[in-house]
Amino acid sequence: MAMVARQDGSWADVIGEGRLPRFVLICMGVWITAADSLVTATIMPSVGADLGGYAYFGWATAGFLLGSVMAGASSGLLALRFGLRRATSAAALLCAAGCVLSAMGPDMASFLFGRVLQGLGGGWVVGFCSVAIGLLFPDRVLPRVYAAITGIWGVASLLGPLVGGIFADLGIWRWAFWFFAIQAVGVAWAAHVMLPKGEQEGDGAARLAWPQLGLIAAGVAAIGLADIADDFARSLLMTAGGVALLLMMVWTDGRMAVRLLPRGSGSMMSIPGAGFATMFLMTVASMGFAIYGPAILQTLAGLSALTAGYVVAVESVAWTVLGLAVAHLTGAWPVRMIRLGAVVATLGVLLSAVAFPAASVAGVVAAGVLLGGGFGLSWAFMSQRILASLEGEERAIGAAGMTTVRLTGSAVGAAAAGAIANIAGFSQGLSEASARETGLWVFALILPVALAGVWAAFRLTAPRS
Repeated sequence: MAMVARQDGSWADVIGEGRLPRFVLICMGVWITAADSLVTATIMPSVGADLGGYAYFGWATAGFLLGSVMAGASSGLLALRFGLRRATSAAALLCAAGCVLSAMGPDMASFLFGRVLQGLGGGWVVGFCSVAIGLLFPDRVLPRVYAAITGIWGVASLLGPLVGGIFADLGIWRWAFWFFAIQAVGVAWAAHVMLPKGEQEGDGAARLAWPQLGLIAAGVAAIGLADIADDFARSLLMTAGGVALLLMMVWTDGRMAVRLLPRGSGSMMSIPGAGFATMFLMTVASMGFAIYGPAILQTLAGLSALTAGYVVAVESVAWTVLGLAVAHLTGAWPVRMIRLGAVVATLGVLLSAVAFPAASVAGVVAAGVLLGGGFGLSWAFMSQRILASLEGEERAIGAAGMTTVRLTGSAVGAAAAGAIANIAGFSQGLSEASARETGLWVFALILPVALAGVWAAFRLTAPRS
């Protein structure tokens, strides 16, 4: 009797019908990008000692993020133009080249340029992985696929800084980038071998949305500069200008023949519009936890850098565990999880505003569980709901758009947290007083954004005729 492939949305179904190699490749691509994005947290003191340029520490992350946003925004169209196989292989090789440049760079400028290339290559790899998920996996297995991707990010959030710390402690920080360069070359080879030929070979007539990409670049650059502005007013002005440029991009995109986002993404009445808004707002509201949490805990609770980092990492662990725990839910449960996740994440922001000023490690752990757990409960189902509403080329664009929205939300959230922290006294030095003020206001002032995310989540799940 011939064996019948399972089609029940189980884990066996995820890797059934020949999907295992593609699933493994997607996990590999997400891993190198996620871990590489986090490695600088523990090696930058060593980099600064060797290369100088302490004033530009923030740009090791900002440059990577800028490259990632630009790459993620164009990945859907590039996949259509060049095909997933060729595009993913080339992106992985670009990431490897950036790693080599950072590993060999004689000065901070070359190191940072290497980080930009890593962001571009890694952002494209993750974007192409998102497109591959949307095109090569059926709707019924998407929650489990996205739960697995969440798990990869969770593992990377724990191991990325650890990998960097090991190389830094051994006095060979450059080898951290050689380590990722080797893996990126492996992903390029795997993409060439594992991704299918034929209809995925690409459409040479596909065009890039240059006006929208230009607006994204200008918006993200303005937001990035807000982090290093001299005063709060200037930071706020740059952040507002950057957000305005990003909103202009959404408005412009809906009126262009070549688009970055699916049709209707500028309207909260549509599933893509409400879904992207929910993802963006929740991401913005969450960024202060990871950026300022470790420094506050070191100052107020007396924790070591490594211990404080792993206390904050409970957010990623909660995202991973709960994401995997609910991945099997169907029927009415996805709608409930989207709503519950937004509410739970908002409670995490609220508790953070209480726990950090009080230097309560237990409270911070609880806040991290709520914040990460909210994303774990809802993210995969939001992704599934958006993709299920799209077909054909729109599905590929929508899959890549989710990466763009997440990365852009990270940039906006980081800039907003930085502006708030600066007015709380963080830029003048981290004392117990400034740590308490930062711990309160970074979360209290971002709470309205989280509440807006709850509203958007309910709009996403509202009944539609």
